[in-house]
Amino acid sequence: MGTAPFRVKTLNLNSVAQARLAVLLGVVLVTVACATGPVLGPPPEGAADARASALEFAFARDTFAFKNLIRARHPHEDGLYANYCFVLARGLRQFSQFARFDPALPRLDHAAYVALVRRVAARPPWEPALPEDARIVIPGYASLRELSQAEEAAVKEGLGGRFWTFVHWTNWRVTFWVTPAHQENVAREIVSELRAGRLVQLLITNWPKPELNHTVVAFESRDGATTLDFVVWDPNDPDAPGVITFDRRALHFAATRVYDTEPGVIRVFRMYYSRLL
Repeated sequence: MGTAPFRVKTLNLNSVAQARLAVLLGVVLVTVACATGPVLGPPPEGAADARASALEFAFARDTFAFKNLIRARHPHEDGLYANYCFVLARGLRQFSQFARFDPALPRLDHAAYVALVRRVAARPPWEPALPEDARIVIPGYASLRELSQAEEAAVKEGLGGRFWTFVHWTNWRVTFWVTPAHQENVAREIVSELRAGRLVQLLITNWPKPELNHTVVAFESRDGATTLDFVVWDPNDPDAPGVITFDRRALHFAATRVYDTEPGVIRVFRMYYSRLL
């Protein structure tokens, strides 16, 4: 979720202890910042070379109006809504898959909206999207942007806490290096999911640099011949889309436009797309 510098004294450890320390530091970094897995099998149908986008998704309509703040940028402020990037990115997908808005219905009070948001947030994001007639109805507003702007406190309360996102067992992966083939496969999977009309939540990191351990949601890909640009919603920046780029020659991702992050090579993983990952 932004920058979180720290220092560690040099220790005389054996290789096993060093490995354990690396994993521990990775978990600690995720809990103070906010940035998939083993090498995957054969790529899904469809090469990573085409424009694709999540169906019916509009950035200005279908995203949260408020931002996740970076605690390191507000060191002396209390009560910050900070380190909630995983909660917000997961919540964006849950609203996209399980809720619908009906502005014609009368508006509710704070407690009722909290209860509705909790119902949406309780559904696993890896489950298939519900049909329209089975979705949780959010009355009084036309979109997630309108709801979260007018009922910010209720939405934040309904989305819940961040603790379990800090200790999710997959967070240690930010400490692991990946192969070019792995990153190419991730790019292929992103395109395949977008072609199927689904948003794709991504874990992005440039560990061991203490800058980026964060999550974004891809909603469009753009083919640039030697590169693929993935257009993303960033929980830290509700005003404009971000971009991460896959270089099809070097077979790596780069932070092209990621909030409060210097452009450069990053590692990218899919997130919350199954019970285990």
